[in-house]
Amino acid sequence: MDKIIAIGCIFLLGFFGFAQEIEEGVPWNDTIRLTWADFKGKVPTGEPSAATTASGISYTYSANLLHHEVHLDFEVNAYFYPNESWYKPELCNENTLAHEQLHFDITEVFARKMREKLRRTSFSDDVKAEVRKIYSDILRGLQQYQERYDWETNFSRNREKQLEWNLKIAEALQEVAEP
Repeated sequence: MDKIIAIGCIFLLGFFGFAQEIEEGVPWNDTIRLTWADFKGKVPTGEPSAATTASGISYTYSANLLHHEVHLDFEVNAYFYPNESWYKPELCNENTLAHEQLHFDITEVFARKMREKLRRTSFSDDVKAEVRKIYSDILRGLQQYQERYDWETNFSRNREKQLEWNLKIAEALQEVAEP
C-alpha cells in the first residue's frame, strides 16, 4: 500500500468549515494558558458575543501494509488560532478568559479521543475513508460538546455551571490522558 498523508483542520465557534489559507496555530499545552494578548483577531462588525476562541484539530497519517495488516502512523493535535480569535475588552474579564481557555481544553480532549480511536482501529484497504470518517465523527462530537458547554454555562455567566464544567474537563483530560 502506498503511503497516504492527509491533513485536516477545522475552526470552531463561528469558523466551522475549511479555510483556504490555514494560519499557523498554537498547539495545546497543559502548562501554557491563554492570555488576552493571544486573541489577535478583529471583532466582526455587529457581533453580539464578548469573545470567540478559534480552535481546531489537525491530523496527519501514513499507512503501510505489513504482513497483510494496515499499520497507521499518525499525529493528531489541537490548535488555537490567534488571528481568528478575538475579544471585546470592555465586556471581558478573567472569568471570560477562563471560559475561552476551556473551549481550547475541550478541543484537546477530542484530539485525545481521536488519537485513541486511531490506536484502537483495525484498518482495511480503505484506510483513507476510514480515517476521514473517524475525523468527521470526532468533529461532529466536538462541535456538539462545545455548543452544550456554551449553552449550559450561558457563555460563562452561570458561575456555578462554569465551575462544574471546569472540573468536568479537568477530569476528562485525566481520563483521556496520553499513554
